[in-house]
Amino acid sequence: MSALTRFLGDSPLRVLIKLLIVSFIVGFIMNVFNWSPLDVYYSLRDTVLGIWNMGFDALGRLGGYILLGAFIVVPGFIILRLLSFRR
Repeated sequence: MSALTRFLGDSPLRVLIKLLIVSFIVGFIMNVFNWSPLDVYYSLRDTVLGIWNMGFDALGRLGGYILLGAFIVVPGFIILRLLSFRR
């Protein structure tokens, strides 16, 4: 078994035929929906940017929740520690 065959996972001719068949099917589906490769690229880019922006927005909200909780939890913790320190 040659290194190329091991890399491709099958003989080069069979891989070429499989790629041609899959390319035809994908091209046909893209034509039916009137999509172009740039449409796919821009959609993926917009999706990644949307997730990126939502992620940082979620981190900002998470920080706000932590601060809100800390206003109650930290003084309560200090009071409990002071009360248990007296024992």
